[in-house]
Amino acid sequence: MVEVTMCSSSGSGELTPEEERVLIRDIANSAEASSKEGDTFYLITQRWWQHWIDYVNQDQPNNATDVSSLLEHCNSVGSSMLKRPSGIDNSDLINDAASVDSNSGNGIHDTLLEGRDYVLLPQAVWDQFHSWYGGGPTLARKAISSGLSQTELTVEVYPLRLQLLLMPKGDHSSIRISKKETIGELHRRACDIFDLNSEQVRIWDYYGHRKHALMNDMEKTLDDANIQMDQDILVEVLNNVNGGWPASKGTSKSHGTEIPQSTNLTSAGELENTYGVSGISTRGASAGLTGLLNLGNTCFMNSAIQCLVHTPEFARYFREDYRREINWQNPLGMVGELAVAFGELLRKLWAPGRTPVAPRPFKTKLARFAPQFSGYNQHDSQELLAFLLDGLHEDLNRVKHKPYIKSRDADGRPDEEVADEYWANHIARNDSIIVDVCQGQYKSTLVCPVCNKVSVTFDPFMYLSLPLQATVTRSMTITVFTCDGSALPSTFPVTVPKQGRCRDLIQVLSNVCSLKQSEELKIAEIRHHSIQRFLEDPLISLSTIKDDDRLAAIKVPKSVKNAVYLQLVHHRQEQDFAGAQATSRWKPYGMPLVSLISRHDVITRGNVQTLAHTMLSPFLKKESLKHTEISDPSTSMAVVDPTNAICSSDGCSDSSSKVVNKDVSTKTLALPKLPLYLVDDSNARIDLSVGEEKAVRLPPSSTLIVVHIDWSQKLLEKYNINSLENLPEVFKSGPVTKKARTEPLSLYTCLEAFLREEPLVPEDMWYCPQCKERRQASKKLDLWRLPEVLVIHLKRFSYSRSMKHKLETFVNFPIHDFDLTNYVANKNNSKRQLYELYALTNHYGGMGSGHYTAHIKLLDENRWYNFDDSHISPINEEDVKSAAAYVLFYRRVKSDASNSKVQQSGAGHDNVSS
Repeated sequence: MVEVTMCSSSGSGELTPEEERVLIRDIANSAEASSKEGDTFYLITQRWWQHWIDYVNQDQPNNATDVSSLLEHCNSVGSSMLKRPSGIDNSDLINDAASVDSNSGNGIHDTLLEGRDYVLLPQAVWDQFHSWYGGGPTLARKAISSGLSQTELTVEVYPLRLQLLLMPKGDHSSIRISKKETIGELHRRACDIFDLNSEQVRIWDYYGHRKHALMNDMEKTLDDANIQMDQDILVEVLNNVNGGWPASKGTSKSHGTEIPQSTNLTSAGELENTYGVSGISTRGASAGLTGLLNLGNTCFMNSAIQCLVHTPEFARYFREDYRREINWQNPLGMVGELAVAFGELLRKLWAPGRTPVAPRPFKTKLARFAPQFSGYNQHDSQELLAFLLDGLHEDLNRVKHKPYIKSRDADGRPDEEVADEYWANHIARNDSIIVDVCQGQYKSTLVCPVCNKVSVTFDPFMYLSLPLQATVTRSMTITVFTCDGSALPSTFPVTVPKQGRCRDLIQVLSNVCSLKQSEELKIAEIRHHSIQRFLEDPLISLSTIKDDDRLAAIKVPKSVKNAVYLQLVHHRQEQDFAGAQATSRWKPYGMPLVSLISRHDVITRGNVQTLAHTMLSPFLKKESLKHTEISDPSTSMAVVDPTNAICSSDGCSDSSSKVVNKDVSTKTLALPKLPLYLVDDSNARIDLSVGEEKAVRLPPSSTLIVVHIDWSQKLLEKYNINSLENLPEVFKSGPVTKKARTEPLSLYTCLEAFLREEPLVPEDMWYCPQCKERRQASKKLDLWRLPEVLVIHLKRFSYSRSMKHKLETFVNFPIHDFDLTNYVANKNNSKRQLYELYALTNHYGGMGSGHYTAHIKLLDENRWYNFDDSHISPINEEDVKSAAAYVLFYRRVKSDASNSKVQQSGAGHDNVSS
């Protein structure tokens, strides 16, 4: 203990604020250097503490909230303008209604958070404050060892609260005791409370009102015995008449104190925050960071439970009085027992000051109602989740007597009317918190392949199971051209989503070909040596592009207004042998070149010559540049800067001036005129090598004009156009020399595959009411009504008679702004459908020997944590995504106006906080 001398520079008995600050700083430093297990710490209300901080640091920012901060604040000088605090008043920390025995001291509220409601002071600091200010009550707590290595010091703010049940009398009492106390001490205190002879008493671990273990190892600590907060301890007394122990039959009536209802479920911030000067943290200060013990391959259950428990709507619902909604008579339910078991487990996981919970009672109930999950083998987490959601719904179904309702066929009625009718019929039979939060509706359309009968139904869903295709990407080979003569064509192999869109292809190509900000790519399909079509729609499915198609991507400037494409199609002479006489004619060959002009400009034949020279400049042989001879000025032209001809006065690309080799002056170089022919509407050829000043008429409606160039042998000697002769196919099968990098599969792509129309499998053929026969109809699903919480199952596992297989595909799923607006078929709903990820389960390893964990975002902290059974650790958001992701939990991003039933029913949509 640090001795403190009461003295003041002012000569009076009372210290100045500066003297108080310096003295407390010195005492705190000394206490921090010598803290150890067993030291006593004291709670002091945050309200009083902040008043004192303000008093001694009046010239400093008002942000010191703990003793550690004081070490810095005590180095600054304050003034004495604020009034000195009155006596310490901890009454706001005390729970007057707490039922505790006289030995446990004052009971505090269960929902207190360090740093928000109180701070912890070492004993020397508390003693000094108490000598100055007086007051109380005194709230002392011990520092204990914790952590896997038992080397970390933690202040046990919330000792175990246990319910002692005396048999055979049935008396009960509640006590507080440290988890570091021994079973012997618990035994002694039980005997004192009930005034019993210790030799005639034995105690049991009575967790969940079941005898789990006889507690006869008197040296073992309660922590090592896995005794949990608020659990029961059975106290048995030897029968003096027959010398036997009483039977525990009929003692399952609960005398336990339930966790007090509270609307304040906020967590305390960072786990590693330290408020005591010794660096000791409050164990379990952050609500919601409680692990689940693995009872033997129960990680599949633990991961699913943690995701449900951290669904804010469920956390609020089960901490309130959910029992009034239990449907005890529902023959489809579990007579309320599953809901009660889950509710009790959730409350334990959200209680403050928690050690890892052993979910034994819940596992017992689960095995009773779902024998497939009994034992201690590994099971599918998603299958368990599906059972829990369905079972909890039936146990909490507000409909006590389900009416019989026959659904009517759509018969051409508006989808909105039919969908609302189906949903109303569904809610008339199914109405629970699970439906409020997790259930959506999709539109199912069946079409008979014979009579074209269309059947439309609107069915509810609890989650979406999205397929992961074994082959989710495809390789494509695309040749990229420039329109400004700045570079030779380049061929790029790229990998795109197999079920992707044209926009996916453009995005990948833009990256690999170093597209400039001022440029964009136009994708063209080439057939018979000319452009067949431009793939203008970014939503064109890549599945429409065949492997033997030929595609070209053309870099064009963005700034050309009202653009027209000029296509330069190559022709060369080929011999035709008809009978004994051989004739020659011009035939198209090679890959066309494309340039861009503006419809606003007047284009002359001379401008077309300039454009053609610009496009062909990369193919011009260097020796042709050095030895150009002009024999006839009428058949030659001076090449000028073609910028105006290409882009008009708007100006679009500096690269368009790179007509020829940099060593050659574009203003003095003379090149022969090219044999160019404009193809008009009647398919006639107009010679563009004469009449340079004549304007070229642009087609009024078409965006494409075609110009032929006839390559004579003499002209071919000046240009090397071998690279234009053959355009590669999109995909050429054969030996793969280098495997392209696999692009990640998008969650949107998985959703599109789920919603894609496809024929039913033969074993699921549909009975057509019009044909009166079973038909292999085509089925199309559409999302119609989305839930508040959208659960998405990635179908990683496939099963056959002989083997099980797991797909390790990495799925790129959005964490923020998962936008489903365009996937909802109900267009009357104009709101954006945005979702945000808050939890997911992961599966690592193989089918039978794998391991499950959960990544969960504590919404109050805006921080992600990894829940690995009993071990919890913070993780970065960028580490949430992995190829192990299995079940994703998304929560709707709230808009200003919400008319959802969850709000109306009071289930709540806020974060897990008030």
